[in-house]
Amino acid sequence: MMTFLIVDDSRVIRSVARKIFQDLGIETREAENGQLGLDSVKEAIPDGVLLDWNMPVMNGLEFLQSLRATDLERQPKVILCTTENDMDHIMAALSAGADEYIMKPFDADIIRTKLEQIGLL
Repeated sequence: MMTFLIVDDSRVIRSVARKIFQDLGIETREAENGQLGLDSVKEAIPDGVLLDWNMPVMNGLEFLQSLRATDLERQPKVILCTTENDMDHIMAALSAGADEYIMKPFDADIIRTKLEQIGLL
């Protein structure tokens, strides 16, 4: 079964995302900041990560840079999720290794489309 790690400091966002992924038949794990998310990836590599940008401890961009620099058996696909919509943020995310980028708020159709675009559905 496909697994997705949801890394977001908002319990509400994690809950909404978990429901969307589970409705798509995708198993989920959660982390409330980037450091816990990175630790979780090192324990068991998920197929993908839904990653918030603005978090305490380690933000999404720092997580992404650390993840891509980590020697793993395989790298998960990463969808960066944020309220920031300016081109500088989008380019920084893609340059750091994000596979896709979505804006909050998101819904099931947006998640499904992004999963199709990165080849996970």
